[in-house]
Formats: sequence, structure tokens, C-alpha cells
Amino acid sequence: MEPLVIGKHTVRYPLIQGGMGVRISAGRLAGHIAKNGGVGLVAAAGIALNSGFYNGKNFFQAEAEAFKEELRKAYEIAPDGVIGVNVMVALSDFEPLVRAAIEGGAKVIVCGAGLPMGLPELTADHPDVALVPIVSSLRAAQLIVRKWRKTYKRLPDAVVVEDPDTAGGHLGEKMEKIGIGEYDQYATVREIKTFFQDEYGVAVPVIAAGGIWDRADLEHAMAEGADGVQMASRFVCTEECDASDEFKQRYIDCKQEDIGLIMSPAGLPGRAILTNKENIREYDLDHHTPCRMGCLKKCSYKESGERFCIVTALDRAQRGDVDTGLVFCGTNAWKSDKITTVRAIFDELFDNL
Repeated sequence: MEPLVIGKHTVRYPLIQGGMGVRISAGRLAGHIAKNGGVGLVAAAGIALNSGFYNGKNFFQAEAEAFKEELRKAYEIAPDGVIGVNVMVALSDFEPLVRAAIEGGAKVIVCGAGLPMGLPELTADHPDVALVPIVSSLRAAQLIVRKWRKTYKRLPDAVVVEDPDTAGGHLGEKMEKIGIGEYDQYATVREIKTFFQDEYGVAVPVIAAGGIWDRADLEHAMAEGADGVQMASRFVCTEECDASDEFKQRYIDCKQEDIGLIMSPAGLPGRAILTNKENIREYDLDHHTPCRMGCLKKCSYKESGERFCIVTALDRAQRGDVDTGLVFCGTNAWKSDKITTVRAIFDELFDNL
């Protein structure tokens, strides 16, 4: 199996660890993924929470400082590794976080939850930083690529194609179109590869995300034309994951039917373990939770009090309150049956390849 090349960076194995916000994938997990030969990602969303930088009033300043601190931790674990970040376009501090990522030494910037049309401008003075948008359709990829080419004279260094029918967390598709059997992830992968070749005469790596759990899934993705895979949920139940023990245990305890869709106040569907769905909203009602941070550009909770405060719900779960907190996951989370290690997963996926 060939190494994965993203821009000027090469990893031994064609695997990117998916970004999991609010400190599920922070410095420890990202560092160990990179140490074992993949691309490790620190997720930006809510990184200030449960850090030593946030005092309850300085959220945006603390976000940038905590982001850089987690990158530092990751590089302590894997000094020569390929370590990057996941920054949601929907975040209010998207641009400051991209700049903080660059200051922290991120080699790869992955962006989803919106189209990162202006990302190359933010990284113009750092051409070695690889830029990777997340899309779910050829149309979205074309919009980004043509804008970047025309305005910034550059192309993405890779593209992640996320399957909304299987991926965890926020999903780039309308609720009513998810899970109805119409989406063909690998047709989209091949369409995007063909688009780059036909329109620009280049081969840009296209990464499959969503539903990748074991070696069979990896081999299937590669056989269907993907240049690599992005995996997130599989790494939650590892010793190195930054989530609480209770969060990991919720994965181990959940059944397939416990996993479903919830509408985020960000205006996007999200996939999560929903056995405590009513408690998430009830917590904010009982505690009169205000919007203290304004973490999202668009948020129904911030604007009208509708739904729930997503960043604090995710934070509670990350700290161990899985009764009222939100536990995001992919469709395969129910397959978790024990706490393992990042190294053991890499050995399973890539041994003898």
C-alpha cells in the first residue's frame, strides 16, 4: 500500500485521523496517530473548554492559545510526524484559528462544515501548509477548486469526501436526504478524481471518510478508487484518545439502534448516540444556560434559544457527563468492545501491507 502524499508531506500509511471537536481529538490522540504513520488532527472546535486558558470570559483568546498548546503536545509525541488541524468553517473564529494553527506548526489544515472559499488567502505566506477541504459532492468540490484556482492560483492538496450516511458529528447534507440510499460515496470519489484530471491535468488525492472501521473497509475504499481514508470513531476507544473514560464507555455500551441523527443548532444534522437525547435540551432549560461564547457564526440557540448549546453539551460529554452531554459518533461506534491502543489499530489495519 502506497504512502499518502498531501502537498509536501508524506505519511507511511494512507490514513488521516478525523477531527473530533471539543477535545475528543486533541494533542494526545493526534500525536500518537502521527507517531504511528498517519496524519494526526487536532480539532479546533471548543478546544478552549476544559483547558487552562479559559476563565469563563475569554473564549476566543483561549481558543487560539489552547489550540497552539495542543499542537505543541502532539509534536512532543511525534516530533517528525505530520500533524494538522480540523477547523470548521462554521466557527465564529475560523480565521483566527487558522492563523493560530499556522503559528502552532500545523502541516495540514482540513476544513468542513462549510466551504472554505478564502482559506488560501489566510495561508498565503505559508505555502508548505497543505489545504484539504471536506465535501460530500462533486459540485461542492468544483465550487471550491475553481474559486481557489481563479483567485489564488492554487488547488487543494487533497479532498476528503465524507459520506453523510455513515460519518459522525456534523454532516454536510439535508436531514431528509441522509440514509435514503441515494448517496454513492465512491462514485463521488471517482468523479472528483476525474474532475481534477480532466480540468487541470493533475492527480489530487481524494480521501474517503465515513464508515471506515476495519481492514476490510480500508481495502474496499482503496479498491473503489480512494487514495486514503479518514477514520475518527474507531480511535475513540483508545488509551490515547483525549475523551473521558465515561465517553469511551458510552461507545462500548451503545447498540446499533442507539445511534441516530439530531439537528444541531448550527443548522446541520449530526450523528450521535441518542439514548439521552431529551436530557441534552433539558439541561439547558433547567440551568438557564446562556450563550456565553458565540462559538458558531450561525446558531439557533444563540439567536433564539432553540434546541441546545452544542459546545457545552459536547464539553460535558468530553469531561464525563454522558447523561446530559452530547456524544457524537459514526454509524460503526457500536462495534467498539474494548479499550485498545492506536498502535494496535494500525497493526490491524496495515500489517503485511
